[in-house]
Amino acid sequence: MKHLLLSILLSFALVQSYAQTDTVAQKSEVLFDGFDDSFRGNSSIRVMFYNLENLFDIYDDTLKNDESFLPEGDHHWSSYKYYEKSNNLGKTILSVGGWEGVEIIGLCEVENRKVLDDLVKKTLLKPNNYQILHKESPDKRGIDVALLYRGDKITIDTVQYINVFLGKDQRPTRDILYTTIRTSNNARLHIFVNHWPSRYGGQMKSDPKRKMAARVVRGYVDSIMQAEPQANVLLMGDFNDEPDNESIHDVLNATADSTFKDTTTLYNLMSPIRGNHGTHKYQGAWGVLDQFMVTKSLFQGASDLQIMEGPFIFRPPFLMTKETKYPGWTPYRTFLGFKYMGGYSDHLPIYVDVLLK
Repeated sequence: MKHLLLSILLSFALVQSYAQTDTVAQKSEVLFDGFDDSFRGNSSIRVMFYNLENLFDIYDDTLKNDESFLPEGDHHWSSYKYYEKSNNLGKTILSVGGWEGVEIIGLCEVENRKVLDDLVKKTLLKPNNYQILHKESPDKRGIDVALLYRGDKITIDTVQYINVFLGKDQRPTRDILYTTIRTSNNARLHIFVNHWPSRYGGQMKSDPKRKMAARVVRGYVDSIMQAEPQANVLLMGDFNDEPDNESIHDVLNATADSTFKDTTTLYNLMSPIRGNHGTHKYQGAWGVLDQFMVTKSLFQGASDLQIMEGPFIFRPPFLMTKETKYPGWTPYRTFLGFKYMGGYSDHLPIYVDVLLK
């Protein structure tokens, strides 16, 4: 009884501290409306994307530039830090699912299969028995994209890892994961998991690289739509560009037009989420680098699947921390420079619910 009372008092003190220190504007950045934690069963599936911010193991891979994330490296990476981060990420993914595990999870910034195995088998995610899609990509740092899925509700039809060739004088970038899956109502969903080239060296200088990635994905989407005009296609990832940047809006043709006047258009579900909120914060300003884009059929429910709820940015208090240089809140990250913060990621997860018709 004594321990129960202490827990209640601590919880009350935590609530009171938020009430006393947060303004309404600050709360709107931390808390989120519309989170549905109900059991989905066979009525819908939840699709999530999460940039894990450098999920590296502690072992040296001589084929990768992973020296910074070794015990003797700049980040002084260790078993303790690694497993703390892995457990934090497992907690986050479990929380996004509500009363059951998220059905489909796109990930980026994972080093290898080992870190994925540890994530799904040695954290709170273990009971969900997640299956893994992953392949080592040519990225020099060794960071890849991956997909986790619940084998009890999702069946994989095809898998392809798409290489994005940036030119013979350019550093190779990560592959794009393309897969077709079957849901419990036997509907087919085409999924692309993206992590486009970063803005390293400046946005304008790096812009052609992201446009190249956009052209590659656009070519695949056009081929799918030509063979299957009512195809359900979902693109997700960290695109390292905003919804209105040329690589996304013009080259990929993913726009804010949900009327689909152009039959080849993709609708960018994240377009309305601009301004006060975002998935990543840089120099005090929110950005929407993590995005979902869909075809007309999936958005309007022309066949057997339909976007039901979302997109949502998952931003509970435990994923947030006070800014040090700027007003407001920011994602509670693992590192700030080389300083270990003990947090989760510098990106917030996004998710969307898909109705199984």
